[in-house]
Amino acid sequence: MLTVEGLATGYGRALILYDVTLRVDEGEVVALVGSNGAGKTTLLATIAGLHRGGRGSGLKGKVTFDGADVTGMQAPRLIRRGLVLIPERRQIWPGLSVADHLLLGAFHRRRDRAFVSERTEFCTELFPVLAQRYGQRAGTLSGGEQQMLAIARALMAAPRLLLLDEPSLGLAPLVVRRIFEVIDELRRAGLTVLVVEQVVAAALAAADRGYVLERGRTVLDGDAAALAADPAVRAAYLGIRADTTAIQQREERAATGEPG
Repeated sequence: MLTVEGLATGYGRALILYDVTLRVDEGEVVALVGSNGAGKTTLLATIAGLHRGGRGSGLKGKVTFDGADVTGMQAPRLIRRGLVLIPERRQIWPGLSVADHLLLGAFHRRRDRAFVSERTEFCTELFPVLAQRYGQRAGTLSGGEQQMLAIARALMAAPRLLLLDEPSLGLAPLVVRRIFEVIDELRRAGLTVLVVEQVVAAALAAADRGYVLERGRTVLDGDAAALAADPAVRAAYLGIRADTTAIQQREERAATGEPG
């Protein structure tokens, strides 16, 4: 459904992404993990059409969605195609109501009352608390409720591929668990998800496959369970010591042609 090939971009003259290659197949949950500053948010923003490269750094490589080259395509067109981003830190408008946010999520089909009604019902059934808070200002919601609203706002567009950036940020463990339960429910309902997450154990537990992004490059990929058990990943991201010094040594072995 989604392929990224040799993607390179940045801000101004500074490159953030150097050579990113990944794929997301239809019906999958794919986790993208990495340390702060690895370029995860820039990658999602580029895929979603919100970042098109800075002056000097530009945008190189190719993004393909549903068989079409969408490299550099703007976000509104991508949303109509079914690719929607839930941004980091939720980005809700405190003075607008829950109802307003849901309507904004379906803005591109706002005149289709049946569609808006069906999507609103779907979202409020998925998150019953939003039905209870329907007329309430979003700024008065808890952090967990705001994250649910951000997800629901994206789901109002009826996406086929959902890009989810740091859904656990600033949330209590119980709420994080519920968010990942929802991701699993959405996958079982047929939605495809690419999730960026610093709670690596939770992300890989919810995913089918995963990628590790380091210093603007994809350096590891594979089955999510295998990545979670990989000594390099465990040492670098789960705080568990390993016999190897992690991903940097793997890169060095790959560069010299030694077996990994």
